[in-house]
Amino acid sequence: MNAPSRTPENPFDIDQPHAQPPEAVLAALASRPEGLSTAEADDRLAQVGPNRLPEPPRDGPLKRFFKHFHDILIYVLLAAAGITAALGHWIDTGVILGVVVINAFIGFLQEGKAEEALAGIRKLLSLHALVRRDGQWRDLDAEALVPGDIVRLRSGDRVPADLRLIEVTQLRIEESALTGESLPVDKQCTAVAASASVGDRASMAFAGTMVTSGRGVGVVTATGPRTELGRINRLMAEVQTLQTPLTRQMARFGKQLSVVIVALALLMLAVGLGLHGQPLGDVLLAAIGFAVAAIPEGLPAILSITLALGVQRMARRRAITRKLTAVETLGSVTVICSDKTGTLTRNEMTVRHVVTRAGCYDVSGAGYAPNGTITLDGALVSLPEHLHLQALIEVVAVANDAQVVEEDGQWKVAGEPTEGALRTLAHKAGFDTDGHERHASIPFESANKFMATLNTTPSGQRRILLKGAPDRLLDRCPHELGAQGQIEPLDRPYWEAQIDRLSREGLRVLAAAARETHAGHAELSLADVEDDMVFLGLVGITDPPRPEAIQAIAACRGAGIRVKMITGDHAGTARAIGSEMGLGDASGLTVITGAELDAADEATLQTLAQRGDIFARTSPEHKLRLVQALQASGEVVAMTGDGVNDAPALKRADVGVAMGIKGTEATKEAADIVLADDNFATIAHAIEEGRTIYDNLRKAILFILPTNGAQGLVMLAAVVFGLTLPLTPVQILWVNMVVAVTLALALAFEPAEPGVMQRPPRKPGTPIMGGAMLWRVAIVSLLIGGATMLAFEVELWRGMELDVARTMAVNTLVIAQAFYLFNSRFLAASSLSRPHLFTNRAAWVAVGVLMLLQSAFVYLPAMHTAFGTAPLHWHHWLAPMGVGMAVFLVIEAEKAWMRRRRA
Repeated sequence: MNAPSRTPENPFDIDQPHAQPPEAVLAALASRPEGLSTAEADDRLAQVGPNRLPEPPRDGPLKRFFKHFHDILIYVLLAAAGITAALGHWIDTGVILGVVVINAFIGFLQEGKAEEALAGIRKLLSLHALVRRDGQWRDLDAEALVPGDIVRLRSGDRVPADLRLIEVTQLRIEESALTGESLPVDKQCTAVAASASVGDRASMAFAGTMVTSGRGVGVVTATGPRTELGRINRLMAEVQTLQTPLTRQMARFGKQLSVVIVALALLMLAVGLGLHGQPLGDVLLAAIGFAVAAIPEGLPAILSITLALGVQRMARRRAITRKLTAVETLGSVTVICSDKTGTLTRNEMTVRHVVTRAGCYDVSGAGYAPNGTITLDGALVSLPEHLHLQALIEVVAVANDAQVVEEDGQWKVAGEPTEGALRTLAHKAGFDTDGHERHASIPFESANKFMATLNTTPSGQRRILLKGAPDRLLDRCPHELGAQGQIEPLDRPYWEAQIDRLSREGLRVLAAAARETHAGHAELSLADVEDDMVFLGLVGITDPPRPEAIQAIAACRGAGIRVKMITGDHAGTARAIGSEMGLGDASGLTVITGAELDAADEATLQTLAQRGDIFARTSPEHKLRLVQALQASGEVVAMTGDGVNDAPALKRADVGVAMGIKGTEATKEAADIVLADDNFATIAHAIEEGRTIYDNLRKAILFILPTNGAQGLVMLAAVVFGLTLPLTPVQILWVNMVVAVTLALALAFEPAEPGVMQRPPRKPGTPIMGGAMLWRVAIVSLLIGGATMLAFEVELWRGMELDVARTMAVNTLVIAQAFYLFNSRFLAASSLSRPHLFTNRAAWVAVGVLMLLQSAFVYLPAMHTAFGTAPLHWHHWLAPMGVGMAVFLVIEAEKAWMRRRRA
């Protein structure tokens, strides 16, 4: 027999240990059943390193802070600050640098920390292990494990490393966090196919998974970074996160705007020096003033504040957002890829149907909470009146080792999830297991696929109770219990048809049987359940869909978002659950398996990713590749999940959503949004919130840019025509910041537009500034800029001092913007109606705060010194008010004209 091959990089790396007999794996690892010696283990530890996952490299706080200066508009501002410093204008320099540092500080505080996901995965490794060294069993630190060590597993243990099993006794391991499989996996020593997926490698136990029952012994085949858990850790470290749609758009917008600003500033220098012969210092100051005027330096702050407000609203709806841009990104999503177990479903096994000869009983309620009813043909069932149902429930509840308990308001199962579902069924039926004395039992084994107990009932009868796989029980039952309680010959075709029907619904099917025995029967053997058992019926069990998830999927589909289910379950189960979730009719759903994904090249994978509704029997690599394939096709992808196997895909997705209650720490750290209530419906709320935030950001941009446009127009016109500058750079910064932090901030509180969840998602790559918005910005910039220039020149012509005329120009800019705010609250709808004027109280509060700040700017001596302003008479406020009202009416007329054109 050939031993498994070993890789040259590490003498203890062996190929496909799951497909090799235990003896061959032991030989390849130079190990033996009695374990390694201490000297051998120490030598191997020096070669392969400790059994832990590596720490990822991290940027220091200084590097993370200064990377927020890496923006082309910031570079323009820094260059302007340098020139003003060279000219000796220290106040201008200080104000410009202050704005830049504040924006960087905001970005630093709000930065996501997705690297912590790797720490979350490391926490899954076991701390201790029972290891055989020098022929003795020892409790050692799990970090000391090396390939070739012999490890013992018991119920409740976390598997400390990847093991090839060499002994098992009813060993079952819960692997849902690693594979997505909703039920514990029966383990065996027999080799499996080399091509078996991780979820089908029954001869292996994987690091980080949990032993739910039984015991076993295995030889360590991989430790630390070489385990399946380590492979996922490497995937996490290698995954490159993408920019969000918003950051991509803002970066593109910033580059385009910077090119225009620099080009116009150079034009101003050329005109001022060449055409008018102005001094270099004056022309440089004017060009800097133009650059500062045209750059919307308040926009990053408004972006952060708007997103932060959205995060707060989502937190009130039980969604914790770990990265500011995630909520807006979710509003851009075109495809949601969702894990099934624990995300779309409850990850709590539940009995749906009980089939006896009297008919099919329906069981309501979900999860382990004993809330629900049992009905037959719509009528409530009383257990004493249905003796055949009572007999079946007696078997599944008494031949049962699980307990269902309530902890902190949550019902949980102690034991096998399937047995927990059967115990909950008994509670719903009102069946009491007290008084049933157990004398002997045959525990569940994968070879037999049933469990049997010998009990005395409260009435004194001694009975053998048997539950397990239907095919195994049918072989042992020559009789069945009829509808009237009589014993009849077994009608096997009938029961096989019922089994097929339940299986097509995606249910796991168990059967129950029993027989009477004599009072002196004290031992139980396989011979006691070989024949002469009476078949009682079937139980259909499922991991039920979350009702709110069904509604959320419908809402997402109504919003033009496709939902794709990715699961480790088998194709038939996945298809049935997908149909029940509302992904489509079962016959029309396209189900693609992991094997098909493995065989696909990149082009075929993109086609499969677009065409598939459900992806079954998938691995962490499959989930990651599917997300990448959809992104390559231009989709904005959200990925939801709760297991470690979901973490790489969550990190790669445009927005990752993790379950907060049942999700692993690794998953929550990799995600952008964590659902505190594990409620998939929260995703639909987040999409609505994200779309609202995007609308409000567009309104803020539509509002802020005319401020910059008007100021830039004023400075450009002054240089081109050789006029006195109406504004200084520090006055421009005052207007930009005071308008942004008061008026523009009010737009962040705007409610959702009507029908926000009935429109399709915006197409990826759509510019944030469309043609209609550019047209609006141009009109408002001309109106406000022209009015400001006119007010300044008129006051100079009338003999007003320069600082007073400039103060008048600043007032005109600010007050015109206050009126324009009410235009901007609705992109197309009229703002003249009374309801529209008062739906956002924050707008009126912002105007009030603005007027207080502007009054301080005009009348406080300290502001005169800092900004070069002067006090105004009361009548000097009338002209700016008139300009503002004129702007408001002209834009409302433009909106009405645009509405008529669209109609």
